[in-house]
Amino acid sequence: MTETSDAGARVNGKTQVIALLAWPASHVRTPGFFNAMCARRGINAIMVPWAVGPDDLKTAWEGLRRVDNLAGMILTIPHKQTAAGLCDVLEGDALALGVANTIRRNDEGTFTGRIYDGLGFVEGLLRAGIELRGRRVLMIGAGGAATSIALSLARQDIGALTIANRDAAKGQRLADMLAHTVPGIRVRTGHANAAGHDVIVNATSLGLKPDDPLPCDLAGLEAGAVVADVVMQPAVTRFLEDASRRGARIHKGERMVDAQLDLFVEFLLSGGSRGQ
Repeated sequence: MTETSDAGARVNGKTQVIALLAWPASHVRTPGFFNAMCARRGINAIMVPWAVGPDDLKTAWEGLRRVDNLAGMILTIPHKQTAAGLCDVLEGDALALGVANTIRRNDEGTFTGRIYDGLGFVEGLLRAGIELRGRRVLMIGAGGAATSIALSLARQDIGALTIANRDAAKGQRLADMLAHTVPGIRVRTGHANAAGHDVIVNATSLGLKPDDPLPCDLAGLEAGAVVADVVMQPAVTRFLEDASRRGARIHKGERMVDAQLDLFVEFLLSGGSRGQ
């Protein structure tokens, strides 16, 4: 049977539903990973992608309050910052950063939000045996996912972090926040150039479309560097293909989601407190 038919065969009146809200939704892969895991573990839950435009997010959100078998929501591009403002309660890094990607619906119809992108991204790197301590990191982007990833990277005792963002003022605000939140972190804004960095992270949506420009100039890529992407579709972006041709170790976007799956289950389906 296909992964989809396996999930469909398990659905019944007690199934807990998790809605993944994105715009567009055609590129999302997280439901496939999540539903396969639930099937393996015998968890009666299913994740379904919903294409919800930015102007309609609030309306959809309010309707979901009244769905009793909704366990919660996963938010992806472009909703993470807006979603934080719609939550009744924010916890952990979501409260500190003002972004949320994992929302639990409570019994009374209220929503509690957390952000697991940074935890998942760093855990994915560590599971792959990629050392972060003392490394010089370049991160491209300063949006919802990038904000969470930057904070989690800063907590890994990295050597330095450079933030490259098209909106320089937004990048500087993120750098200032990190300097305040993680004392001792060496953080600055700069250009999207791989030279002088050990780890390069694309934390933007560039790569989703085949005609997207590459997020970073890899001409100065150093031997042994790690190049990571948060984009999951395609699994190997043009950015990663270019990096691989230049001899870099590449790290796919799906590894960030793999590392978040247990967090989703514990927070949305078990009422756990992990990841605070």
